[in-house]
Amino acid sequence: MGIVAPNGIGLDAFWDSLLAGRSGIGPITLFDASDLKSRIAGEVKDFDPFDYIEPELRPKRMARHTQFAYAATMMALEDAGIEVSPHTLPSPTPVVVGVSTSALDIIERVFTDSARKGVDGVSPIALPASKPQAAANTIADRIGAMAQAATVSSACPSGLDAVIVAANLIRSGEAELAIAGGADAPITKHGLASFIATGLNSLRNGDPAKASRPFDSDKDTGVISEGAGMFILENRDRAMARGAKAYLEIAGYAAQRDRDPALPASGLMDSMSFALANAGRGTVDVDYISAYGPGHPVLDAAEVRYIKEVFGSRAYSIPISSIKGVTGNPLAAGGPFQIAACALSFRDQVVVPTTNLDQPDARCDLDFVPQHPRKTRLDCILMNVRGLGGSASSMVVERANGA
Repeated sequence: MGIVAPNGIGLDAFWDSLLAGRSGIGPITLFDASDLKSRIAGEVKDFDPFDYIEPELRPKRMARHTQFAYAATMMALEDAGIEVSPHTLPSPTPVVVGVSTSALDIIERVFTDSARKGVDGVSPIALPASKPQAAANTIADRIGAMAQAATVSSACPSGLDAVIVAANLIRSGEAELAIAGGADAPITKHGLASFIATGLNSLRNGDPAKASRPFDSDKDTGVISEGAGMFILENRDRAMARGAKAYLEIAGYAAQRDRDPALPASGLMDSMSFALANAGRGTVDVDYISAYGPGHPVLDAAEVRYIKEVFGSRAYSIPISSIKGVTGNPLAAGGPFQIAACALSFRDQVVVPTTNLDQPDARCDLDFVPQHPRKTRLDCILMNVRGLGGSASSMVVERANGA
């Protein structure tokens, strides 16, 4: 696994901040946000692309989300004990990257350059750098001819969906190993202005660390952030044969759309039910739910409603938490952040807390593990992601044994 997140670069920093409830949200520094109503976001801090990307690849020409995806991929390969060579990567090696907003920084630069220099002043690197496929292509180019590249875009579930596309290629026998995850870098002036206009970035400018408040009665809305989470997925037999450490096994998955636009997040009811069925699991088997929980009044309450619909009375006895009080909402990277958190929860047998949950919303009356982590036995976890436009995805993962 490789993580580039607002609350930490690398697994150790990411995990430590989740357990401590140390927020990665702060004042915007990537541009002058003084004229925006909301001036906070979850920026990745102290990220130098040259620390992770070879100079000959010209990282400064890449979009920020591509830099994140590439850096997270290199971390994941190192974590998996795999070197990039024809001897260690089987043919073919799929690369599947989920993106939601794509290269907003490059696109904004095109408009800035054309306004300042005229249309002939637009950089020739703008087109290849701004394509939605750029992140997957850049990683695949590094791997070489044995790679195939694909991009998934389904709003916030994009990263989770990309992992499943890769997993299905392995399950079908088309590949033995794949690289997959999600990346987004939406924190640009016009990008953030768009989220603010739709009420999707908190106005709590004076206290940014407390701005993202999943399931809390004092939330106004979520906080937009950025980052990448990338994974090495592997056929179980191959992983065991090379003595790899396995964090988790993907057991089931489903993606659905909301049943009705008037019922936001209702797709989660079907995605949870179908994911459990596809995993051959019942509601009694789930030890923990990693919630989408963006800190939005309507969406938080809706997710709770549909968890109750699926789990019935057992919903009240299952620990549930959202990591977005610490990470903010990094769009396509959100699902991968949840996968990584669940993997480390299996490793340490601990549920991460819901940070900034001081007083639960009256409609959010389940066990949200407020403020402090909880030791418990974890063998099966359900995770949810929901996106703008009504897409919803759920994944069932199990603790890996024997690999």
